[in-house]
Amino acid sequence: MKKILFVLFASLAVWACTDDYVDVDSFNEDTESFFNSEEDYQSALIAAYDMLHSTYLNVMLGEIASDNTLAGGESATDVPGIQEVDDMTHTPVNQQLRDIWNWMFAGVNRANYILEFKDKTDFANKDAVLAEATFLRAYYYFELVKWFGDVPLAVDQRLLFGDQNTAERTPASEVYAQIETDLIFAAANLPATQTEVGRATKGAAQALLGKAYLFQGKFQEAATVLEEVIGSGTYDLLADYATMFENDNENNIESVFEVQYTDLEGAGFDCLQCSEGNVAVGFNGIRNYSGPLFESGFSFNVPTQEVFDAFEAGDLRRDVAILDIEAWAASNSGVSYVEGFEHTGYYNRKYISRQGDLNTGDANLTNPNNYRAIRYADVLLMAAEALNRGSIDDTRALLYLNQVRNRAGLADLTDTGNALTTAIYQERRVELVGEGHHFFDLVRTGRAAAEIDGFQAGKNELFPIPSIEIELAGNRWLQNPGY
Repeated sequence: MKKILFVLFASLAVWACTDDYVDVDSFNEDTESFFNSEEDYQSALIAAYDMLHSTYLNVMLGEIASDNTLAGGESATDVPGIQEVDDMTHTPVNQQLRDIWNWMFAGVNRANYILEFKDKTDFANKDAVLAEATFLRAYYYFELVKWFGDVPLAVDQRLLFGDQNTAERTPASEVYAQIETDLIFAAANLPATQTEVGRATKGAAQALLGKAYLFQGKFQEAATVLEEVIGSGTYDLLADYATMFENDNENNIESVFEVQYTDLEGAGFDCLQCSEGNVAVGFNGIRNYSGPLFESGFSFNVPTQEVFDAFEAGDLRRDVAILDIEAWAASNSGVSYVEGFEHTGYYNRKYISRQGDLNTGDANLTNPNNYRAIRYADVLLMAAEALNRGSIDDTRALLYLNQVRNRAGLADLTDTGNALTTAIYQERRVELVGEGHHFFDLVRTGRAAAEIDGFQAGKNELFPIPSIEIELAGNRWLQNPGY
């Protein structure tokens, strides 16, 4: 299998493995011999999608950084970078934060490679291909800006070796403006549905645009575009929440955008981003587990008692989202497991491995569980929040909130104003627990310092720029405050 070298000033050289369905020549080749056909553009586009696999780390750390889960693992020194994020003691030399930086910029560079040569060759559906590339660039930049704030912005050109001498951190407001521009273009040129699952759609672009608006406090803009998604009729809440995260129910009617994983091609710890499987699933698993349904794992990202208790009585989602291992063992004979570090008795049931997968290579690194990156329930709750916090229409906000609650077996609420805001926050937490959103929800709504142990206001809203990146830039960049 060939490898593609993407040179970034952020890491000097980032090697990333390709899929077995991506077999293209090196992207370092003379561009005169590439981008001469639609097939070339499609091959480069698939490579740009490929970096979505590495976002497993963003999802896992997004939970661990919040008050939803603890780092877990085997011991207090098991993957120190993860433990540091959990304890809010992370520094600019944290390996996992550097991985997020490098992998997201690799995704940006892959998307920009296509857009750099967007005018080289014409073909019938080129606007749709470019729309997918701009969606992906926006997706990767959204991850970068929410983790690190101001980051170097490259538009329609790759960041190459040597650029570290001139590139500067771009204000987050300008990065968001580019994200908005990209997603508006993508939404205008993408179809409502795709024949090949996993590709971006109009609704995915609109939903991500709505989220970007919400993160900036642009409530009217967020409400408008999110209600377009709702009104499109393309999506709906899955009737049975219990089947939401099962491998035989991927890309269902509630999935607005889903990261596709497979168990056909594995990797190793020396190249976790090379795995075509969802690495977080193995990390989330039950340590040394033996018994029905589930596979063993590394016992990271363990839910807290607090989040387990956050579910209302009768909420159908709790036991789908969180596995109570003691209750499971009591009701199933032959169950055994080892308690890991910070054992709470709970596991992220949404994303732990099930038996019956191929798990090619290392079983803990090659799980086929797709990540439901944007669900329709999230769209409904974001729309409710925008309508409520923007003082636009609490009646519609309640309508969307109660749709999500009713699916969970809960009664309608009638709150308005600030009480409704609190109810929406609570609903987002329990609906989306285990999916990597909660830390950023707490930060953008100003609640993180009150909810997360060790969180320092004015510092931990952002993560530190990896120190090596500042050094490579000639120490011109200022570090994020507090680091």
